[in-house]
Formats: sequence, C-alpha cells, structure tokens
Amino acid sequence: MTTQTMRVIHIHSHGGPEVLKLEEKARPEPQMGEVLLRVYAAGVNPIDWRICQGLMKASMPITFPYTPGLEMAGVVEEVGPGVTAFKRGQAVIAQTSAGAYAEYITISVEALALKPQTVSFAEAATIPVGATTAWRVLFDHGGLTAGQRVLIQGAAGGVGLFAIQLAKWKGAHVIGTASTANLDFVRSLGADEVVDYTTTSVEGIAQDVDLVLDGVGGKTLSSLLAALRQGGTLISIAGPPPQEEAQARGVRAMMSRGAASVPLQVLTQLISEGHLNVTAGKAFPLSDVQQAHEYSRNGHGRGRIVLQIY
Repeated sequence: MTTQTMRVIHIHSHGGPEVLKLEEKARPEPQMGEVLLRVYAAGVNPIDWRICQGLMKASMPITFPYTPGLEMAGVVEEVGPGVTAFKRGQAVIAQTSAGAYAEYITISVEALALKPQTVSFAEAATIPVGATTAWRVLFDHGGLTAGQRVLIQGAAGGVGLFAIQLAKWKGAHVIGTASTANLDFVRSLGADEVVDYTTTSVEGIAQDVDLVLDGVGGKTLSSLLAALRQGGTLISIAGPPPQEEAQARGVRAMMSRGAASVPLQVLTQLISEGHLNVTAGKAFPLSDVQQAHEYSRNGHGRGRIVLQIY
C-alpha cells in the first residue's frame, strides 16, 4: 500500500520566519478517540512566532521538528476506533497544543466542536483561541459582570474583537483602543467608547475602569494601570505586567494563562445565535507561512491572520 503524504510546516531550530519550512510527511492515522481532520484553515497567533523564536522555552518547551499552530477549522476525513460523536464529512473547529499548520492532523474528539454554518472556514479557524482567550480573561480571571467598565487594549485583534462582543453580551460598558484605520471597525463591534492609541493615551480618557484586557503590552502598561479604579484588575495576554507599579496604585495585575472554563460548543452557539460576529484577518496560503509570521510580528492588523490551506 502506498503511504499517503501531506504538506506540513516544520521548524528544525528556533529563529525568525526564515526557519519555517514547507515539507512533506506521512499522513497520520487516527487512534482510539481521535479523528483525522483535513485542515481547511489555521489561525496564526502571536504566540506561534514567539514559540518558533524561542521566547516561550521556559513555559512551552518544544521538540524538533515542530509544527506550529494552535487552532483550525476543517472537515472530518476519518474517525478512529470508539468515535461516535462525529462522522466523516462534518465541518468542525478545534484547538490543539501544536500541529495546525498542516493539511491533516489527528486530534481528540474532545477538542472538537461543529463549525457554525454562518461562518467560512477561514473565519471559523479564528474562534478556538481568540474566543476562548477573551472568555478566560473577562470571566474566568476578570470576573466581569453587568454594569462594569472594561478597557480592551488592541480591540481590533483576534482576541479583542471577541472580547468587545462578549463584554457587551454580558452587559458591560466597553472602551476599546485601536489604530486609526480600525476605529470604525471597533465601533461596529459594539464598543461604547473608542480611543486611537496612535494619537492618544488612554490615561485621562478612560478612568475608573474595573477591568483592563491588555493585548499589546510594552510601554502602554503604565497608562493602562492609571485608568483602573482602586481595586481594579489588569490582565495581560501580551507579557507580564509590572507588579510593583500595580501594587503602588492599589490595583491587581496578572498574566492570563491556562485553559478557559467555557466549552467551544457554548461559543459556537453564541455565534450561531448572532451574539458574536467573526472576522478573519489577512489570509495567506500555506506556502507563504513566512510572510504570515512576518505580518503578525508587525501588528496593527484587524482580526486573526489565517493560513488558507484548502
């Protein structure tokens, strides 16, 4: 029998976009409780290039060859032994610890959810990481409730766009920061106030905020801390916030890590019911993965970048 092969992205050492190589390998076979997923699109997250560059060695060590990619959308190609919840031909989304930058992947059925019919595969590929991260920050770690004020830094990004909509769904007052080109987009998602971070500091504009979601990091953290009320919370997904400054201001600051409490099925239901709109960013073919990572590293995009594989 001829072994079936697939195209896959590998890195064989840490480095910049140049270490990403398009190669071929044998197509995997699903084991007990798994499906073989034909990947139509994969999300390109900032953490992908940070892992490739070696910036996450301490918390997320990898072995080579390594295939990046944490989220995807595709179609079930085969089901392994014991699988009854999904069948061949179903369109699904999934989150994984690695391996989405490939034409096929084997994955546990526990990581799957049916793709909402209202979104494309490219859009669907941005749901697993973006929406669950937004939920984790706002609700699991931030405890956001109706009537509270939340500031979302980087509101047009792959996490920010879901965070705006989830916060509004919860009944919060949302302030979003974005570049000039993305201000109208952030407003369209439901933000009550919008700040152009390229021309204006949030300090003095956004005040008495209960919760800050920081998706940018860097020099903006001081002004974000200043926007919090006493006892407020800043949660970053971009890097460790300054603890000493937070304590001096009487606020809490933390990095958001770990899995979200919400099942993917809850988020796909919210999408199907029209509570959440999904917007994919710029799409690249699998062969242009180096350009996709370079684009992600430069920031300022709208929505999650995707690799369009089929």
